[in-house]
Amino acid sequence: MADAMPKVIVIGGGPGGSTAAGLLAKGGVEVKLLERAEFPRYHIGESITTSCRAIIDYVGALEKVNACGFTTKTGVLMRWGQEKDWVIDWTAQFGADTRSWQVDREIFDQVLLDNAADSGAEVVQQAHVKRVLFDGDRAVGVEWQPAGGELRTETADYVIDASGRAGLISAQHYNNRRPHEIFRNVAIWGYWENAELLPDSPAGGINVISSPDGWYWLIPLRDNRFSVGFVTHKTNFVERRREFDSQEAMLAAVLGESETMKQVLAQATQLPGVRIEQDFSYAADKFCGDGYFLVGDSACFLDPLLSTGVHLAMYSGMLSAASILSLQRGEVNEPEAQAFFESLYRNAYHRLFTLVISFYQQHAGKDRYFALADTLSRAAQGDTQSADLAFGEIIAGLTDLREAADRAGTAAAPITETIDAAATGGAKPVQELLGAAEQARLRAEESSPNQRVTMAPMYIDANDLYDAASGLYLVTEPRLGISRVTSEAAVAAG
Repeated sequence: MADAMPKVIVIGGGPGGSTAAGLLAKGGVEVKLLERAEFPRYHIGESITTSCRAIIDYVGALEKVNACGFTTKTGVLMRWGQEKDWVIDWTAQFGADTRSWQVDREIFDQVLLDNAADSGAEVVQQAHVKRVLFDGDRAVGVEWQPAGGELRTETADYVIDASGRAGLISAQHYNNRRPHEIFRNVAIWGYWENAELLPDSPAGGINVISSPDGWYWLIPLRDNRFSVGFVTHKTNFVERRREFDSQEAMLAAVLGESETMKQVLAQATQLPGVRIEQDFSYAADKFCGDGYFLVGDSACFLDPLLSTGVHLAMYSGMLSAASILSLQRGEVNEPEAQAFFESLYRNAYHRLFTLVISFYQQHAGKDRYFALADTLSRAAQGDTQSADLAFGEIIAGLTDLREAADRAGTAAAPITETIDAAATGGAKPVQELLGAAEQARLRAEESSPNQRVTMAPMYIDANDLYDAASGLYLVTEPRLGISRVTSEAAVAAG
């Protein structure tokens, strides 16, 4: 075990950076979080997956978020392609307490940033990080400038880049982001009062409506406000934008082209202001390296169709903290920690990317989407759960939490067992997202009576450079980190 805890600089105070900073500080690490803006600040990405609720509980901010009075989200209604409406209701599928929120991000992000500070992280706002410093290929610190101050150089043992699309390491230092041409989209949106969700929508659920040129969203926020927007390819957006004198006129026109959107906004009043933002999807060649981890949008960005941005940010923030804590405790070496982070984060991204890309083939139909989700969920062989349950699990973000603890990829706890554990008695910490039977089986496999195994191990494929018998996996109790299955349990798992 190392003699002293490391120093970590976290760039960016969004959900990913705040999650990483808070968890590291709780683990005894010296953490400085540098955020360019002054919170609260506006941000899009208002529809939150239920997986985030488990992570928020684990970082200690669940009561604080609940106190904000956000709209409770229980699923999604999709009016997609030529099919009738189809509903994913998490409470019907997984239990009455499987839910999340539709949030005002300026408030939501403030709560998480304050929680990181309360956990012991030093938070500096209006701190402009100019660049990440490298010694060869190793990140060793940053150059940054406080508001009204002089440029400073600060060293660190690890840098977590949660700088979003600015991507100080991936976009600016290495320039190794790969765009996805099919997802070079643009979003235009605004806010309304007194809109209406489509009939049969899950309580507080988002509505997603397809069109020949893209798709619309309708998100019910608190105080009877609704976020309403349209996403289309950049080429179509540029052509259409020439038709209008203002972005307000353009948004009104594209909403008027949808009978569904005219229906839900018939009695609504538009609030001032229309916003436009590029939704270009991309992924960096590497999500981590010597001395650094890329969290959230700094590593990858995905079309917002399934509302997964905050999930990917918080999930990767948790993984980065686990990796650094276990490195410092000597539980893994640096190549192992990097392979662990890269594998889990990239697998989560690619699963969602594969599912989203299928939706842009609107003629495929929901049966095909559900069948694809069933394949992507990697549920246990012989599992009798329906494909729509697999789809619901993925868009809830729960598949990633399950697979972070998955012993052999195809030998996970049954989905219903996993979700039941999360749904009874309120939101559960990450380690409790396994069914009781799976946890009991793991305890029986422990090689030492003093070792507490709280999650099933994650399988590392041979292609990830390590022997499958090493069995690296995520643990959250009694402390956050990476562990490896014992040789006896690895043999038992085959």
